[in-house]
Amino acid sequence: MAVLNGVDAVPADWPASAVSIGKFDGVHAGHRAVINELRTLARREGLAAVVVTFDRHPLALLNPEKCPTELVSVQQKLDLLAETGIDATLMLAFDTALSSLPPEDFVRDILVNTLHARHVSVGRDFRFGARGLGDADLLTALGRQYGFDVRLIDDVMPHGERRVSSTWIRELLAAGDVRSATRLLGHTPTVRGEVVHGAARGRELGFPTANLSPHSEGLVPADGVYAGWLTDDGKRYPAAISIGNNPTFDGVPQKQVEAYVLDQDIDLYDHVVEVSFVEHIRGMVAFTGIDSLIEQIEDDVVKTRAILHRPLD
Repeated sequence: MAVLNGVDAVPADWPASAVSIGKFDGVHAGHRAVINELRTLARREGLAAVVVTFDRHPLALLNPEKCPTELVSVQQKLDLLAETGIDATLMLAFDTALSSLPPEDFVRDILVNTLHARHVSVGRDFRFGARGLGDADLLTALGRQYGFDVRLIDDVMPHGERRVSSTWIRELLAAGDVRSATRLLGHTPTVRGEVVHGAARGRELGFPTANLSPHSEGLVPADGVYAGWLTDDGKRYPAAISIGNNPTFDGVPQKQVEAYVLDQDIDLYDHVVEVSFVEHIRGMVAFTGIDSLIEQIEDDVVKTRAILHRPLD
């Protein structure tokens, strides 16, 4: 997948395209339904399949106090989009100039003159242009004017009651329900970060952990213990993962992600790894002594093995 950072990065001879536009936070099942339609149209008609997205949530500029925490970083989003099989992502900087661009200019300058759009696929709630004045009806009208077709993709509603959305997924992660979040995302919730030195308490207890930098990418789920995976340089290891401030010990920073890799003693310091959350095992509790803590960790490891070895639902 080609990554085009800004309109100026698009070659002048860019081919006719099938395009979708949106935040694509998490690249969840709803986004993938739009992308699947996009890719089908593109392959059928010999067009380039292009996603247009932004380097931040629009509210980060327009109303920071109401801006939600994003599910994935920009790089994680690009990696997930690449997995969908599209040809290119056009990454636009959501700055003052873009936010004030009238809907008609957005369509003319970006979709028509830059990407030579022949088809545009969007969700039914799609809004675009300055103050969100552009909607699906205006996009359709502009499509007739400029010669592209607009496809409105229905919401994905797994239980027929609520559409898949980044908001719903954030709620699930805040509750620690990573299994349900995985179903809505179409991939396992994952954080990416550098392994840094910690207090080495896990090693002292016989369970050395990889401690992720607090500046990791991706939305960290609720405090607790999870079964999951740690991936280092393409190699995946089963892991029992702790999130929180470890209430048994004083002075541990809040929201620390620690992964104990099962059956391996590997040096991960300074490596950038991915930690993926498969299932919540338990909440964080304070133990009365080291022996009871070790007993609980041993039980966590047993449960982690069982979860990771059972067939997927």
